[in-house]
Amino acid sequence: MAEAGAGRPGRLPERVRAALRAVPGAILRRWPVLRRLRRLRPTTVRARATVGASAVVAVALALASFALLGLLEANLLRNAESDARRQAETVAQLAATGKLGRVRPPARGIDFVQVVGADGRVLFASPNLAGVPAFPPPGPGAPGTRFHTWRVRPLDGEYRQRVVQVVTETPDGMATVYAGASLRDVDAADDTTTAALVIGMPLLLATVALVTWRVTGHALRPVEEIRAEVAEISDRGLHRRVPVPATHDEVARLAETMNATLDRLEASGIRQQQFIADASHELRSPITVLRTQLEVALAVQDPELWPELISGALEDIERLQHLTADLLLLARIDAAQPVAAAPLDLTVLVREVVEGRLGDRVPVRLRLEPDVEVTAGALWLGRIVTNLVDNAQRYADGRVDVTLRTAHGARPGTAVLEVTDDGPGIPAADRERIFERFTRLDDSRSRDHGGAGLGLAIARDLSTHHGGTLTAEGGAGGAAGARLVLRLPTTPRP
Repeated sequence: MAEAGAGRPGRLPERVRAALRAVPGAILRRWPVLRRLRRLRPTTVRARATVGASAVVAVALALASFALLGLLEANLLRNAESDARRQAETVAQLAATGKLGRVRPPARGIDFVQVVGADGRVLFASPNLAGVPAFPPPGPGAPGTRFHTWRVRPLDGEYRQRVVQVVTETPDGMATVYAGASLRDVDAADDTTTAALVIGMPLLLATVALVTWRVTGHALRPVEEIRAEVAEISDRGLHRRVPVPATHDEVARLAETMNATLDRLEASGIRQQQFIADASHELRSPITVLRTQLEVALAVQDPELWPELISGALEDIERLQHLTADLLLLARIDAAQPVAAAPLDLTVLVREVVEGRLGDRVPVRLRLEPDVEVTAGALWLGRIVTNLVDNAQRYADGRVDVTLRTAHGARPGTAVLEVTDDGPGIPAADRERIFERFTRLDDSRSRDHGGAGLGLAIARDLSTHHGGTLTAEGGAGGAAGARLVLRLPTTPRP
């Protein structure tokens, strides 16, 4: 059977790919020195930045050095060739008129001049070529327009030469003029430049590495201070803050963000501690009352009083059960557990919640706009409606109104649920405080009404969890009573 993937074009069989994956490990096992070199790779940001900058500068310097040497040598060679060409053309003009005897000594930078006839006989030579055989004559060609350039070994064995040949017509036949320019200046410039680069490049590279190391260390020092400070902050030291450098750069913004995060953590810790203290206080009261009733029931020997005592104990147990459920719900909300949201008809949900209530102290009047659709979790949204109606029932004198409508104008696409009661109302100064956990207002809104101060806090947290808002407002048109307004984004219709 063919291997899986073998028939697909451009894909290697699994066996070949497995063998390729095993190659690096086999190489490291065969040459342990590579494994040791691998462990030498930089591990810190400072080291990696220094190595990276040094590598980039080294490559740039190497390329620039090669380019510099190439351009320098090409320019000097071009100058030497130009001098030799002028000398050869001058001698060629004299040779063409038969005046080789008038050839002047070579110009400065020209080492020699030699004129060779077509038969290989030296017609003219500079004094330093005395006794030197003639250069090889060129092949046949048209005189006067062509010249050739090549390199020959130096005559004295010390310097190279750039030789130019010019073919010309003389009264005695074809002749070739050779003019050689010394490359001692080119070689000296190459040697000097190469030595300067060999010495200067490592120094420059070391300078770049040192500067990068120092600058990177200076830039990362605040980061290390932030890290060290955060490492020392424990759950009991959330009041501490990291130092903010006065650089107004990314590190400073990082420190500010870290301090803002610590502010939120400290505030969360304070809220958690306060919540635990309030929860302990709220749980202590029903537990104490329940224990007292059980102790009384145990001490009382009259069986006729036991039903009353047990009934009171059951009421406290029920209150304790509701309080525990609320605390667990708040814990789930604080943990930011995701909501299983889905499109639902808020009109139907509100109607089902209100009509399903039994034993309400005052009647509830409904005025619901049809087909108001939101995206939310039905269970938690029903809990919001229940808590709002419970709050209104607790303090209403004789009427509770539940109104559902869709906002128009300034905030379109918003479902507005209003729960209004005709009770004593909520003072303007306390309309935000009532949403704090375990908060009870004085006078009529007290513990005597049976509330633990968690209903509105849960309702607001759940509304925020669904992307909505919950606020307390005065009675409509200045009337007495309280009005709680829930706003939720509606589901866009296709």
